[in-house]
Amino acid sequence: MYAAERRALLASRLSEHGRVSVVDAADELGVSGETIRRDLDVLQRHGLARRVHGGAVARSVAQVVELGLTDREAQHAPEKEAIAHAALAFLPDADGWAAFDAGTSTAALVDALPADAAFDAVTHGTSIASSLARHEGVSLLLVGGRVRPTTAAAVGADTVAAYGRMRLDVAFLGTNGIALERGLTTPDVEEAAVKRAVVAAARRVVVLADSSKIDTEYAMSFAPIDEIDVLVTDRGVAREQVSRLERAGVEVVVA
Repeated sequence: MYAAERRALLASRLSEHGRVSVVDAADELGVSGETIRRDLDVLQRHGLARRVHGGAVARSVAQVVELGLTDREAQHAPEKEAIAHAALAFLPDADGWAAFDAGTSTAALVDALPADAAFDAVTHGTSIASSLARHEGVSLLLVGGRVRPTTAAAVGADTVAAYGRMRLDVAFLGTNGIALERGLTTPDVEEAAVKRAVVAAARRVVVLADSSKIDTEYAMSFAPIDEIDVLVTDRGVAREQVSRLERAGVEVVVA
């Protein structure tokens, strides 16, 4: 079967069933999972699919509503835990400053901090701050603003201005989507503004994102791909995705 025929069949499956599993499609068509992932990437670029962990869903049923913290904490929990432990390698020295974005992936990193962690930390996430405050060796600065209930993140002009006055050694960022063309994206304009300010303040940007977020885009872009130093993701990432990101200058760590 030619690639065009295979992709047409996958598009038909998406239209009929709303979703396609990489494993099931590979078995049915007698090709590798990586081949199916490439096909689904092509369909996504043509607006026919949205890539998710393990396959793709039709654009008509793709998630457009931003999930709250409780729902997001339950998604890909084992992957986030593995990502968090791998990201510990990028913590600053005792005299260094680290920013922790609001979100469930960064929350997993804070939960994974060793009891003797010692560095200066800043965050605009209220739940993140509560967890960091339990570490006696961590000197914590909480950035204020209007708190969005959906993410428990402070947002607004004051939040952006506060980060604009900082110079940080490393920023640990979460994202809803990451793609070569549009970089890091998120659904909310105010959260995008804060994330943009965090990126601008940091000498090193470390993104924590499970593999379902790769090649996925949302409305608001907050950082181009060339402003990302490291992406820590899980084993669900395709080799081709890793290669493309590395060619763009991103160090990819697979947890």
